[in-house]
Amino acid sequence: MYRQAKQQMALPKSRCAAVLVALFVGRMGDLYVLLSRRAPTLRTYAGDTSLPGGKWEPQDRNMEWTARREAFEEIGLPMDQRKVPLLCVLEPVLAGHNLIVTPVVVLILDNTLRPILNTPEVASLFSHPLISLLHSDPPFPTEPQMLEMEYHTYSDINSSVGTYRVHRFLTGREAGGTKPIFGLTAGILIRVATIGYGRAPDFEVDAPGQPCWNERIAYSLKHNPVFLEAMQKEGIDPSKIPDPSSFRNKADAEDTEGRPVSGETRRRRRRAQSKL
Repeated sequence: MYRQAKQQMALPKSRCAAVLVALFVGRMGDLYVLLSRRAPTLRTYAGDTSLPGGKWEPQDRNMEWTARREAFEEIGLPMDQRKVPLLCVLEPVLAGHNLIVTPVVVLILDNTLRPILNTPEVASLFSHPLISLLHSDPPFPTEPQMLEMEYHTYSDINSSVGTYRVHRFLTGREAGGTKPIFGLTAGILIRVATIGYGRAPDFEVDAPGQPCWNERIAYSLKHNPVFLEAMQKEGIDPSKIPDPSSFRNKADAEDTEGRPVSGETRRRRRRAQSKL
C-alpha cells in the first residue's frame, strides 16, 4: 500500500483544496476513474474535464474529508467509508488560482451507487480507464473526426521556479463536447496510475530538470503574496518554510513511488537529461 510522505512544511489551510480520485473495478478487472465535465456556466474552468473536489472548509476534519464532502456535493458519492474506502492520500500539488491541492484516492465497492449530479456545477459524469494514462496510444477506437488529433500531447511551461510539463489526453468523447484530460488532472492521474499499476508510463512525465512539487510549493509559499498573506493570517512563519532547493537532491534520490533509487539510476537520469 502506498504511504504518503510526511508533510515537511506548514500549509495555509485557507489556500488548500482536495480532489477525489474515485476508482472502481470494471468487468474485465481493470481500474476506471470517475471524471466530471464542469458546468459551462462556472466562472473558472467552465466545461473542463476534472476530478470532483474543492476548497477546504473550517468544519472539515482533514483533506480526505474535504475531498469526500465535495464529491458528495457535486456527484452524490456517499461519504460512507465502508462503501467507498480510502486507498491513499497523495502528496499535495500546486494548482492555479493559488491553491495547494491534495489528491485523495478511494475505491468504490458498491456497484449499485447511482450519481446525483449538482447540475449548477457538473454537466455530466463519465468513467475513463486508468491505465490509459500510462500510454501514448489511445485505449479506444478513434472516431473519424478525431483522426487528426493526437491522443497524448504535452507542453513544457516556463515558470519562476523552473520548467514543468503539462500533459493532455483525449477522452474519446470530444465529438460530444467533452474536453481532454489536461493539466493538473492529467498529472494527478498519471501519478495514480503509476502507483496503482506499479510501472512507469511509456513517455517522459517530467521536463528536463523539472522541479518536484515540494520545491514548487516551497517557492510559492516564500514568494507568492497571496500565500504570504494567508500564512500571516494563520500564524505561519514563512522563515520556517524549507529552502526550495533543499528538495532537489531528495527528489533526485527517489523513484516515482518515493522509494530510494541507486546511484547508477541517478547517473542515468543525469546522462539522459544532458542529451536533451
